[in-house]
Amino acid sequence: MQNLLNGSLFLAVETGALVAIALGVAVLSALVFGFLGWFLKKKSFEKKQGEIKQLTDKLLDAAKDESEKIKKEAILEAKEQELKLRNAFEKESREKRAEFARTENRLNQKEESLDKKEENLQKRNEETTRQQNLLRDKQAEMDKKLAEIAEQHEKMIAEFEKVSQMSKEEAKQQLIDAIIDEAKKDAAGTVKNIEAEAKEEADKKAREIVSLAIQRCSTEQATELTVSVVPLPSDDMKARIIGREGRNIRTLENATGIELIIDDTPEVVIVSGFDPVRRETARIALERLIQDGRIHPARIEETVEKVKKELDQQIKEAGESAMFECGIFGLHPEIVKLLGRLKFRTSYGQNVLKHSIEVSHLAGVMATELGADVALAKRAGLLHDIGKAVDFEVEGTHMQIGADIAKKYRENNLVVNAILAHHGDVEPKSVEAVLVAAADSVSGARPGARRETTTNYIKRLQQLEQISSGFKGVEKCYAIQAGREVRVIVKPEQVDAQTLFLAKEIAKKIEKEMEYPGQIKVNVIREWRATEYAK
Repeated sequence: MQNLLNGSLFLAVETGALVAIALGVAVLSALVFGFLGWFLKKKSFEKKQGEIKQLTDKLLDAAKDESEKIKKEAILEAKEQELKLRNAFEKESREKRAEFARTENRLNQKEESLDKKEENLQKRNEETTRQQNLLRDKQAEMDKKLAEIAEQHEKMIAEFEKVSQMSKEEAKQQLIDAIIDEAKKDAAGTVKNIEAEAKEEADKKAREIVSLAIQRCSTEQATELTVSVVPLPSDDMKARIIGREGRNIRTLENATGIELIIDDTPEVVIVSGFDPVRRETARIALERLIQDGRIHPARIEETVEKVKKELDQQIKEAGESAMFECGIFGLHPEIVKLLGRLKFRTSYGQNVLKHSIEVSHLAGVMATELGADVALAKRAGLLHDIGKAVDFEVEGTHMQIGADIAKKYRENNLVVNAILAHHGDVEPKSVEAVLVAAADSVSGARPGARRETTTNYIKRLQQLEQISSGFKGVEKCYAIQAGREVRVIVKPEQVDAQTLFLAKEIAKKIEKEMEYPGQIKVNVIREWRATEYAK
């Protein structure tokens, strides 16, 4: 066992010694190889360093040669540039010296001219001084003579005042009044001649345009009436319409918003109401109920509701038809409905929708002849009476109502102005507004277009005569030609040659205070009769 341990220790010691020797050999080999590598790298570096130095020397030599070359070229170029600049400077200097010489010559010439002018001016000043002295002497002499004339004038005025028994101011005022009267006579005559010539030319051109517009407008000219009377097959039908304890008639009136008048008139029922659409609804519903024969509250409500829907559709179609007929597009749907409602609205017996279409056509034709905006004129013409669709529901004139509707649905401001101005309530702001007003007058004034009741006709004639007779100097006045002309006879001793001004004043007052279709001619007559008796 001891031998075994000793053997193991010996083996271990021997193994460690071998390992140490191996490590020493390895380290020594590494040192040797490292030194050899360093030595070889040093030799390689020194070789490369020598090559780089040789290359650097070559590049430096080449750079020195190139710089010497560039330097020489720059010196030559600088010398050439210097020569060019020197030549340019010498040339410019020669030109400047020549210009200075020319300027000096001109200044010398101007100096000589100024000397001559100064000499002439001095001579003129001396002559002016002499003339002023002469004028001063003459002025003194003139003042003396004027003083003598004024003294004589005062004496003459005193003599005239003594002879005429009038003061100077009174005579002056009398002379001024006479001159004013004479001037008024001359002015009236001149104005009359100028207006006659202008009116003749304007009337000629206007007649051509209006006649052409009327010829090209093919609307109907028959007067329409709103039907408000429903015929009955027999008087027994009245009791059925009234119903037990009046329930049928109450139901019909409540459903339509109108009033039925059933009186002693045989076989007739009168439909009364301000709203033309409601009145038409009641008329159609009543005719259908009479034709059907079944008249009771449920049937009445059913029929009225059905008629309302049909009328709404008819109103929309009528508005669209009018819009397409006039060639106008882009109208708001509510405006189209209001146009359709005009189908059931009349003015002096004239259907308002047809009147609006006719005005649109007339305004468009006249705008074409005058070179104005045709689309604007036709649009304003179609919408000019749109306010009449709701004038029984809204307070105000149909012009203002129509303008408010146009503003609400964002129509052109010129269209709004044309609606307001078509009866002259406001000033027109465009040619198209004037054409719409003219077309409205043409459409309403043509024969057979409108009618009015006898009472209104008589009242209009009376108002026309009353307005005309309210002016100073009017002796008599007569409304003739169905109110289209008024003849005013004046007192010749009170109204001198100012009949033209009087006619204008009467016409303006008629326009302001009356409503009438078409136009009214004011004819002022002044007649002087001299009467004497032979005895």
